[in-house]
Amino acid sequence: QYSFKEVFGTLVAQRKLFDVVAKPLVEDLIRGKNGLLFTYGVTGSGKTHTMTGSPGDGGLLPRCLDMIFNSIGPFQAKRFVFKLDDKNGVDVQCEVDALLERQKRDAMPVPKTPSGKRQIDPEFADMINVQDHCKVEEVDEDNVYSVFVSYIEIYNNYIYDLLEEAPFEPVKPKWNSCNTPVRNGDFIPPQSKILREDQNHNMYVTGCTEVEVKSTEEAFEVFWRGQKKRRIANTQLNRESSRSHSVFIIKLAQAPLDADGDNVLQEKEQITLSQLSLVDLAGSERTNRTKAEGNRLREAGNINQSLMTLRTCIEVLRENQMYGTNKMVPYRDSKLTHLFKNYFDGEGKVRMIVCVNPKAEDYEESLQVMRFAEMTQEVEVARPVDRPLCGLTPGRRLRNQAFREELSRKLEMRGGPVNGETEEQSVSEMFLQNFPPLPSCELLDVNDDQTLPKLIEVLEKRHKLRQMLSEEFAKNVLAFKTMLQEFDSSVVSKENYIQGKLSEKEKTIAGQKTELERLEKKIKTLEYKIEILEKTATIYEEDKRNLQQELESKSQKLQRQASDKRRLEARLQGMVAETTMKWEKECVSTLPYLLETCNAASKLWVKDEKLKQLKAIVTEPKNEKPERPSWERDREKPVQRSVSPSPVPNAPPVRLRHRRSRSAGERWVDHKPPSHLPTETVMQPHVPHAITVAAASEKALAKCDKYMLTHQELASDGEIETKLIKGDVFKTRGGGQAVQFTEIETLKQESPTGRKRRSSPSYPDPPEDAAESEWTDVETRCSVAVEMKAGSALGPGYQHHAQPK
Repeated sequence: QYSFKEVFGTLVAQRKLFDVVAKPLVEDLIRGKNGLLFTYGVTGSGKTHTMTGSPGDGGLLPRCLDMIFNSIGPFQAKRFVFKLDDKNGVDVQCEVDALLERQKRDAMPVPKTPSGKRQIDPEFADMINVQDHCKVEEVDEDNVYSVFVSYIEIYNNYIYDLLEEAPFEPVKPKWNSCNTPVRNGDFIPPQSKILREDQNHNMYVTGCTEVEVKSTEEAFEVFWRGQKKRRIANTQLNRESSRSHSVFIIKLAQAPLDADGDNVLQEKEQITLSQLSLVDLAGSERTNRTKAEGNRLREAGNINQSLMTLRTCIEVLRENQMYGTNKMVPYRDSKLTHLFKNYFDGEGKVRMIVCVNPKAEDYEESLQVMRFAEMTQEVEVARPVDRPLCGLTPGRRLRNQAFREELSRKLEMRGGPVNGETEEQSVSEMFLQNFPPLPSCELLDVNDDQTLPKLIEVLEKRHKLRQMLSEEFAKNVLAFKTMLQEFDSSVVSKENYIQGKLSEKEKTIAGQKTELERLEKKIKTLEYKIEILEKTATIYEEDKRNLQQELESKSQKLQRQASDKRRLEARLQGMVAETTMKWEKECVSTLPYLLETCNAASKLWVKDEKLKQLKAIVTEPKNEKPERPSWERDREKPVQRSVSPSPVPNAPPVRLRHRRSRSAGERWVDHKPPSHLPTETVMQPHVPHAITVAAASEKALAKCDKYMLTHQELASDGEIETKLIKGDVFKTRGGGQAVQFTEIETLKQESPTGRKRRSSPSYPDPPEDAAESEWTDVETRCSVAVEMKAGSALGPGYQHHAQPK
């Protein structure tokens, strides 16, 4: 079960759906606020039908257009009074400039904007024949309005202008994206457009075609022209499946009239530009059900990706509002969400129509759609504040109209019709009325001498008056001619000045156009670089995430190893402590027995010595001096260091054999310190092509790639031991050389008879006393304890502090 603000049945009329969903958005549009309307659902659930409608029953889009023009019909401005710029703004120009631009546009050989007086295309005539005549109440009558429409589609995450006129040349072949000619004569596919941000931080499609329309028929004809270019395809779920998201944008520009109520107020700050976006989303679908392949599979992937991005943005907004977090909403992951970022940030009202198809095959996908739609109701979008009023007196338009009607009525009354005919008095008649009247010219008597003189007098007066008038007229004509000449000269000078100014302005405009073209090219280049940098940043971020995951795994592994090491150390310490305690116990238990054994041995040795002395006294003659004990003789002999036997002098000379180095053929540095002593070993190191030095130098290392150091030290048996330490020479980044040691060879001299040595040189003893001297010498040696100093560098060949026990 899911709950929504409004649920419509399968037989709901388009009128009821429009009144509940779209009518408040149109009212906000005319009051200067933005609106966004989505149709969302599974493929084949009726989104396009809800938005466009069917013959005889128009959908939301034609009804919105009809309501707009019913509301602002008598208050629309003439064409080109409002002029959209390329930066999502609008300018206002006076009636004269608008008239000049209309004449210039009529003279251009481009297709004109469809007019409302022409015949309506019967293909969509039934869709816009709305008889409801719905309109917005309380429209500001002191404003003038203009409507601009544009139609775009988002296909494979690229934005295309459906109203763009593709160049068509029947002579040259057309080329597709694979650089092969198209044989069917279709138009060249339009180039994708770029999203930009204006100075008010609103997103818009740069270079998009925006058409000014004056009626519902004209606006819907523009929509129908773009609808034919929209990408649809036949899939397993829908015969005419929309493969792109279509966006029909209605922009309403309004500005107040001036204080007189005649013309538009020429202040850009007072212009209000609001827009209503009607979005027909492509249907979400599963590729295993549509059996899509090739282009259809790629389209389905992009459609599902953009819808997933829309869901992600809504979920992040909901989480930020419910839990007070400040997560970044990923608007830029899709062109659809990036285009309508401002609506979710509070620039207008957002409404969504969820279309559900009750087919059993769409059950799981419909659940996903309704779950997402229910969640979107928890997102709150802040509404923008109302714009301040312009400060002019309301009702200016009506008062101006009443004033004009009264003025025309007064003019009709002043010079109006008399007896049904208009009498005009000529200038000549008014001129003749100023002359004196002619007297009666009738002669009744021959002798009448008064009539003719009076007539002559009157005629003379008239003649004089005529001459005066003609002279005055000639003066006035001359003055008027002079004034005309002065005016002509001033006009010519002004024309020349204006022509100079115009040429300067044209040069400036040409320079600005070239600068604009250069800047546009630079902008395109920078946008391309920005796109590349964004892709590179995305790759780097992904690498960073992977490296962070790898680092975390390695750190966890190191922590586990450290914990294992600590456990092993604790275990070993326990074993060492246990072994130490065991040996301590054994030593404590064995010590009394050893002491007893030593005491017995010393007593036995004393007895033996006494017996020997007694035997010597008994056996030797009395005239000879008694021999001293052997242990006393040994104590008086100086203790000498055991040395290796010297070579026999009579032995034949031995030829030294040179051992060939393992790395023969390479350049070596043979480093022999000054303290080097020649050894008498048979095997001697021999390195050909070597540079022999007493101290390592950078110059010698730079010429060679191998290094050998001869090191000598005293071995444990008292002989000199020679070590050959070898390494490779590397060049460092700073320009120097570094040596990496790789192996060590040891040269050592040993006695072939074994390592057993006597503590003192052997002296010839008498043969009869051989046995006695042998055991005495062993006894004497056993009685000497050799103690070494702690930390002594000398080997066991040097004896220190020898004391008899």
